[in-house]
Amino acid sequence: MFSEKANKIFQDVIKTYHVINTVDQPFSNPYDKDSETLEHLLYRKCWIDTVQWHYEDIIRDPQIDPVAALKLKRQIDASNQDRTDMVEYIDSYFLEKYKHVTPKANATINTESPAWGIDRLSILALKVYHMHEEATRTDATDAHLAACQTKLNVLLEQRVDLSTAIDTLLADIEKGDKYMKVYKQMKMYNDDELNPVLRSQK
Repeated sequence: MFSEKANKIFQDVIKTYHVINTVDQPFSNPYDKDSETLEHLLYRKCWIDTVQWHYEDIIRDPQIDPVAALKLKRQIDASNQDRTDMVEYIDSYFLEKYKHVTPKANATINTESPAWGIDRLSILALKVYHMHEEATRTDATDAHLAACQTKLNVLLEQRVDLSTAIDTLLADIEKGDKYMKVYKQMKMYNDDELNPVLRSQK
């Protein structure tokens, strides 16, 4: 199943990141870029998500220097754009893979594309990892550990459900029961022409 492969790659990414555990560490993708494999895209996607997860932790420090906070906000903005771009690359991969499939006359489009489901799966992997950390802390109270374990159980159930839904969607696309499109996000606030604040400074 696709989701089994994706979940394993996401877990590998998160584990690798936490060896050094800093947002500015060098990135190395073990999957060959030239081959444009799905594994390469999944690994890169989860790395972006993992770094951004920790950006979001850092920027919530109430003692953060305002100048550093602004710099970090710019990094988060850039990371969000990279994340969106990777979703589109992954959807383009599936669009190419299934381009020879003729949708059935009664085929329907899904509420979200495969890659946006995968985006949620990647972030869910981070939630599972960090909630497991909280549920096994040696310096936390029993009440904290119990509450986090309860949340972890829900996250694990969500991962099963989301994995199943993604696998089902891909199978339906392959059979022609569903069809997909790749929509560009067209984020206006990053565009010099579409954001009035940026446009006024040109």
